Amino acid sequence: MTSPDIPLGRAVDYPRRYDPALLFPIPRAHGRAGLGLEIGGSLPFEGKDRWHAYELGWLDARGKPVVATATITVPAHSPQLIESKSLKLYLNSLNAARFEATGTVRERIAHDLSQAAGAPVEVAFGLPPIDAHDDAVSIDAIEVDCAVYDMPQPAFLEADAADVVDETLRSDLLKSNCPVTGQPDWASVRIAYRGPRIDHAGLLRYLVSFREHAEFHEQCVERIFVDLLARCRPHMLAVEARYTRRGGLDINPWRILPGMNAPVAARDLRQ
Repeated sequence: MTSPDIPLGRAVDYPRRYDPALLFPIPRAHGRAGLGLEIGGSLPFEGKDRWHAYELGWLDARGKPVVATATITVPAHSPQLIESKSLKLYLNSLNAARFEATGTVRERIAHDLSQAAGAPVEVAFGLPPIDAHDDAVSIDAIEVDCAVYDMPQPAFLEADAADVVDETLRSDLLKSNCPVTGQPDWASVRIAYRGPRIDHAGLLRYLVSFREHAEFHEQCVERIFVDLLARCRPHMLAVEARYTRRGGLDINPWRILPGMNAPVAARDLRQ
């Protein structure tokens, strides 16, 4: 994954000038091949990767600093995802750049990220509100024995076909590791579905099995979605993970069955 020509997995100096070449795209096909999804074939989901940028700044035309926050939305159908460290370095490269207007900055960021992702990326200044009244049912208090942490175990997932329900479940125990740096990635995951009742204890054990698994955030969410779809056969399914902040960024990938409404954009208290 790493080489002397890319910034992943090694120390990199703080960028002193604007440089879109700092962005490092990663083909989504790498992760999807492991899920049995054919390159160029139709996907079983729709979705987006929503980034929140908390540390964004530049200089106005007179050299006075300007600070902002931003919501960046990358479509799941884009051929590339954007690696998080490279996104941080790119945004930092704007710190010493001068811009005539705020709109120019937004357009520049959207253009550069769209080029990296290979599809139109939306950029809006500001962040969605914090979701302080989440009505999802937490499964984290269930007493279960857990012994597998290094590989996701879809065999833990079971559903009762005789009991069709409509519910939204939540766990704050999702953790995986960055495949580049080995650093931990922490998230709260929401699973909204209609269909055979998913066994809550089995679902919790399944999510815990990601604990030492090395995979990018977006790929983890797609793995959870595909495994639930195959093992539990829901009629409707939406999976969203809200990852905690690292390097001034957090990411919130979501995937849904075609035809469903997108999850309402929001942030967790942990973010």
